Amino acid sequence: MVEHIPLELPDDPKLPQNITHFARALRKAGLPIGPGRVIDAVEAVAATGFTSKQDFYWTLHACFVTRPEHRTVFAQVFRLYWRDPRFLEHMMAAMLPAIRGVQEERAAKPAEKRAAEALLDGMLPEPPEGAEQQDDGTEIEIDASMTMSRDERLRSLDFEQMSTEEMARAKRMLANLKLPVRPIPSRRYQASPLGTRADWRNTLRSAMRQGGELQQLHLRKPRERWPNLIVLCDISGSMSQYSRIILHFLHAVSNAKGAGWAKVHAFTFGTRLTNITRHLKQRDVDAALAAAGAEAQDWEGGTRIGECLHAFNRDWSRRVMGQGAVVLLITDGLDRDDPEQLAKEMQRLHLSARRLIWLNPLLRWDGFAPKAQGIRAMLPHVDSFRAGHSIASLEDLAGVISDREDMGEKARLLEML
Repeated sequence: MVEHIPLELPDDPKLPQNITHFARALRKAGLPIGPGRVIDAVEAVAATGFTSKQDFYWTLHACFVTRPEHRTVFAQVFRLYWRDPRFLEHMMAAMLPAIRGVQEERAAKPAEKRAAEALLDGMLPEPPEGAEQQDDGTEIEIDASMTMSRDERLRSLDFEQMSTEEMARAKRMLANLKLPVRPIPSRRYQASPLGTRADWRNTLRSAMRQGGELQQLHLRKPRERWPNLIVLCDISGSMSQYSRIILHFLHAVSNAKGAGWAKVHAFTFGTRLTNITRHLKQRDVDAALAAAGAEAQDWEGGTRIGECLHAFNRDWSRRVMGQGAVVLLITDGLDRDDPEQLAKEMQRLHLSARRLIWLNPLLRWDGFAPKAQGIRAMLPHVDSFRAGHSIASLEDLAGVISDREDMGEKARLLEML
């Protein structure tokens, strides 16, 4: 919920120039804003007036925001630029935490670093002339042997705390990330000279060609097949920042060659279930995610996990699951519906899957406990419960899928129920 602080107008206001500067900051933060929208925003503010702080916010919001994922960035830039008189101090603290100490006093809110980078572009003080020539002869040696590289730090960084540049590098890393899986031995057999069982049918057929004389014993082995990957991704308001980056990861998995999956099926859910599998087949990731976002109309809405799982079990389970399917459930488990229905649908999903892995970004907190009724209803019906907030957590999925004994944090949290 956006809180509106009363705006203080200066004696000589320059509102069009301020709106233009504000639009430039939004464009640097990632919003597709051109001169036409800036003109529309100035004309819209002139038409609606500048007397109501709430009307001013939503007037600019209507002119500059065209996608659900832009709302958080717009809200943070608006707060820092228009509503907080000490916005520069907050931005300097977000961009340069070292000036206050080793760590920040508080963690940056979603999209706050991107807003700070956009507004601080060109505002940081330049070093005085000749400063680079000053040298007192002191040499400083820094031992960086035990420090982390930039990529190593990025792997463990929370998606929600990434800046614009870090998010772009994270997406490039996820584009090269694969999710290999081991094949599953089926009950059907195929001919193989290294088999362990006799193939009597082919053996007798070969003997008939030789006049009934048995010259060679044919062997066979179990045929291997690849499982399906089913991904159920929560796109509600509390999960929107994570779901966007995870969809980049799913696009890479869907289009990876030699990964081993028979088929990759992706579904999003918030207040309703949406199948976005065909959209992720597009080679261009931006076009794929734009089509998926247009298909899922409940982006950043409410959460009805039980109802959405019921729709999947009823309409899609027999179509896409097959035998030996692996299911990735990506949600924070915060659901207000009936927990008994949620537990029932989770149990049915668990019985239909070979492995049911739950990725929850809330697990990144050290003091996490299954207190929410939705989490308590879902936890007993998963095979593995792990965090899903960083690149490192997604890289660990390959080992989790192959290891049937891996339970993640499930065993520890079950003791708290």
